[in-house]
Amino acid sequence: MAHSTVSAGLAAGLLAYAQSRCTNAANLRAKVGLTDKDLIDPDARVSLRQYLVLMHHAQIATKDPAFALHWGEDVGMADISIVGLIMNAAPTMGAAFQQLQRYGRLAMEINDPAGSPHFELHQQDDRLFMVYEGTTVQNVPELVENAFVRLTCGPRQFLTAPHILSVYFTHAAPSYQHEYERIFECPVHFDAKWNAMELHPDVASWTVAQSPEYMSKLLEEKAEQLLSNMSAQQSLCGQVEQALLPLLHLGNPGADQVAAQLGMSRQTLFRYLKNEGTTYRQVLEDLRHTSAISHLKSQTLSIGEIAYLLGFSDLAAFSRAFKRWTGRSPRDFRQNL
Repeated sequence: MAHSTVSAGLAAGLLAYAQSRCTNAANLRAKVGLTDKDLIDPDARVSLRQYLVLMHHAQIATKDPAFALHWGEDVGMADISIVGLIMNAAPTMGAAFQQLQRYGRLAMEINDPAGSPHFELHQQDDRLFMVYEGTTVQNVPELVENAFVRLTCGPRQFLTAPHILSVYFTHAAPSYQHEYERIFECPVHFDAKWNAMELHPDVASWTVAQSPEYMSKLLEEKAEQLLSNMSAQQSLCGQVEQALLPLLHLGNPGADQVAAQLGMSRQTLFRYLKNEGTTYRQVLEDLRHTSAISHLKSQTLSIGEIAYLLGFSDLAAFSRAFKRWTGRSPRDFRQNL
């Protein structure tokens, strides 16, 4: 399973939008260790951890806690990813959803052991829902709301009737709840059982076709090549992350145990990770960092419970680590979401 990544186009788009909001993009980029070279090719990959931290710093720099909402509203997916272009070229909304399922990981590839798509359609009491199915890492509120806003605002440019009837989020209502209602233009529910959007029951047959069929075929050929390249470049780092996820609560999962799960020796594991520019300790540290941010933003667990799940001996140890990662305490981070 590949290391969790997003396209460089997505990261570059975030930086460009932050720059348009009078923020120094170069400073933001430097905070997460990215260079101009990393972002030249929009189809190159950037780690999910860097992307999440970049989003966090952009929120702070723009003094906009609703940054993810506003970015999704103002910048369409077709402007930053081939995925948006392909969906816009689909003949119908139903076909566009199929393209999202097929090519969505070109924009964001989450290290998911089930290999399941991020979105699933559910029929419930004659109502149609698009449900965001995700692991803890996928369910960071900013990732969910940014995806939902783009899937709502993008099609409005060519649809003649509302296709989103109601929206549901598992996280608690933030202080800027009114912005959700303004952007989605329909009822928005928080503390829900799922992250989902209710769709118009006939939406699958509605026409899209914003590009000629010839262009659609060219885009699909390009996307298939990109998928093939990603599969060929699957990293050991991602496999180690997946092996570590159920072991985090143990405190310091041993490299021997992980190496055995992956069918190699400890020395081989260390050598391969070195070839990928990282270490076992760094993979573990990055996974705890990303998971901590995800848990704190979801607001479903106490800080003490998060400390336990991530394998810290006590709350103080977790607080020290989190302050090292972000410069803030877990409590301060959560209170200022």
